[in-house]
Amino acid sequence: MKENADHFDLIVIGAGAAGLSVASGAAQMGVRVALIEARAMGGDCLNSGCVPSKALIAAAARAQAMREAEVFGIEAVEPVVDFPKVMEHVADVIAQIAPHDSQERFEGLGVTVIRGMARFTGPDALEVEGRRLTARRFVIATGSRPAIPPIPGLEDAGYLTNETIFDLRERPRHLIVLGGGPIGVELAQAFRRLGAQVTLVEAGTILNREDGQAVGVLRQALLREGVNVREGATVQAAGRGPDGPWLDLDGDRNGDRIKGSHLLVATGRAATVEGLGLEAAGVAHDRKGIAVDARLRTSNRRIHAIGDVVADAPSFTHVAGYHAGLVIRQAVLGLPAKADHAMIPRVTYGAPELAQIGLTEVEARKAHERIQVIRKDLAENDRARADRATEGWMKLILHRGRPVGVTIVAAHAGEMLAPWAQAMAAGTRLSKLSGMVLPYPTVAELGKAVTGTYFSEKLFGNPWVERVARAVQRLVP
Repeated sequence: MKENADHFDLIVIGAGAAGLSVASGAAQMGVRVALIEARAMGGDCLNSGCVPSKALIAAAARAQAMREAEVFGIEAVEPVVDFPKVMEHVADVIAQIAPHDSQERFEGLGVTVIRGMARFTGPDALEVEGRRLTARRFVIATGSRPAIPPIPGLEDAGYLTNETIFDLRERPRHLIVLGGGPIGVELAQAFRRLGAQVTLVEAGTILNREDGQAVGVLRQALLREGVNVREGATVQAAGRGPDGPWLDLDGDRNGDRIKGSHLLVATGRAATVEGLGLEAAGVAHDRKGIAVDARLRTSNRRIHAIGDVVADAPSFTHVAGYHAGLVIRQAVLGLPAKADHAMIPRVTYGAPELAQIGLTEVEARKAHERIQVIRKDLAENDRARADRATEGWMKLILHRGRPVGVTIVAAHAGEMLAPWAQAMAAGTRLSKLSGMVLPYPTVAELGKAVTGTYFSEKLFGNPWVERVARAVQRLVP
């Protein structure tokens, strides 16, 4: 170890979405930054999360479109899926984005990129591969990793996670997906559309955080496309036979055994805090992750934590970017900034997509004594009719005339949610949204139709409004 430490203004641990955003922003403002990463630059989102999963989903959607073409007067056919080429497509998408997150780019921005595992040795110092570093401030952005449940025999069974499934070059004959959260649902549907037999196993109900009615629409789509959905199924044991892994459900080893060729474990995420030496740094943490205050500061005020490693924070790439902006304001510009997770949008990229911001209907009924729920079916939208994509709806949840939640289950629901994320963050009044002029025909008009329903219920059939209207007809020339 060197006697004299290398000193920086800011040291960022982790080169995923959160860490990269902080490092690039701070460096371009003249701050001396070190960025430490032991694994691939770009983190989970680029290499094993958002990017490869959406590329796979896009390929699966093309295959499904061929099966469903008859409604447009085009002969439906069963697609011939060249699975190795599909996975080459996934790898190519990653490769196209990778230069933006590369070590070379960040060194070009003036960031000192150090490869290796970081370990705190004190409240203001750490080591990387024997190199001692100190800084005025630190940012921990180490993200999360797949959480593996303690099921007897699971290690012997052999399993994939989101970190390894995109390395496949042979299509699974029968993919067992353990876990019915967003990752499990998305990949179960994608692999089914690409021709694999798929069984989805969930101890409770799939997507149990989301609006139950919206989940019902997506569940029916999964079943219709041939995914075997097993909800309320507790896995008692796992193992491996001659043809691949198996799971025993509900303790009946002989009667309810699911056998597959591959097993994907998608049972949640765990914060990556192992080996960081957080005790030496005086950083409080538990199994959920690192504890922070509203300013994302840890119990050591020199150290911020952002992204998936933060306990109880939403685990999304867009939240990581949001956290990064808050830290830059504080650590670089000296401005106050506090995190508010109340209006963080989220999307499950199934077909149809399920998008949510704010409270679900169930959450809103628990939080408020009285709410108003307005729902419009996609079947009422002309663009959806033209696209033959009328499955789904939008639900607006109001409290005292102000939106507190929006749920959309539809094709491209994530895109449809965007104006609502902006409106709810800015506190835009419903009258402004109702008065927007949107191009016709677009599915975005469904949102305007929802706001129009709110006002039409107040205007049409109202005796006071009718009296005013009649008076105007008599008195105004």
